[in-house]
Amino acid sequence: MFVKGVKCVMDGILPLWKERGMTSHDCVFKLRKILRTKKVGHGGTLDPDVDGILPICVGKGTKVIEFLTDSGKIYEGEITLGYSTTTEDASGEVVDSQPLSRPFTLAEIDEAMAQLTGTITQVPPMYSAVKVNGKRLYEYARNNETVERPQRTAEIATFKRTSAPVWDAEKGTQKWRFYVECGKGTYVRTLSVDTGKLLGVPAHMSDLTRSASAGFSKEQGVTLAQVAELMNNEQLQAVLLPIEFGVKDFERIDVSEALWLKVKNGSRLTYQEFGLTDMPTDLVAIFYENQVVSLYEPHPTKAGILKPRKVLRTEIGKE
Repeated sequence: MFVKGVKCVMDGILPLWKERGMTSHDCVFKLRKILRTKKVGHGGTLDPDVDGILPICVGKGTKVIEFLTDSGKIYEGEITLGYSTTTEDASGEVVDSQPLSRPFTLAEIDEAMAQLTGTITQVPPMYSAVKVNGKRLYEYARNNETVERPQRTAEIATFKRTSAPVWDAEKGTQKWRFYVECGKGTYVRTLSVDTGKLLGVPAHMSDLTRSASAGFSKEQGVTLAQVAELMNNEQLQAVLLPIEFGVKDFERIDVSEALWLKVKNGSRLTYQEFGLTDMPTDLVAIFYENQVVSLYEPHPTKAGILKPRKVLRTEIGKE
């Protein structure tokens, strides 16, 4: 049985379902208490008004957080035309109101959304964590300061309408549900605003749920209350995936004991020593006895040499 006050040692990745009203940091703070360990981190911030999958890394799992955020995400939300806000979502103050004199047709809406698929350019919202001159954009926004925002490239695999538009003649607004599959660094709020711009009217994102992230789907999500119950019943392993899940998209290389001794010491090795016929162009995951022990990458200046990007384990079987 778990003993109150005793630190619990575990490693893995947890598909938390973040509920609305909490920040991502709030979730980490609560989980540190529930799991009785300080080594907890999240892979991909969710705003307080947004619910959905928030990958949580525990113990050695925190070493693969940066690689979880690289994977694609799926969101389901709502766009409202007729007014825009400071934050580009429903939580902000109205900055531009232009009641619609008529509803847009399905063809007009779908054409605008289609223009925002593929590789697109976005300007991050003022209320975002992007840094400009060493200061985050939301800090400028809170001080009512303006600054030129850098353009960023985003990959949008799918952006489509999933409901019939609802027209409110009295308020002069029109809204509909949407579905988007996108890559790292996409601002879904900005997708909503840009849809409005293409239609020639102000818009904002009025609702959002992240239904998939880091290979997790909403069906796998567990709430904080469920995590606490599983922890009390010593059943957390039922939902805590091994850290190997975090490197599943990388090429896997299994090594011998002799090579493992070099890998755990951070040795630089040729791709031939790893048994490869060609030099890899991306990270490779090094496994020993079915456990991931290190991530290697091509050396930037030495041809044919792979160097360690991150050592994940120096001992096997001792977690």
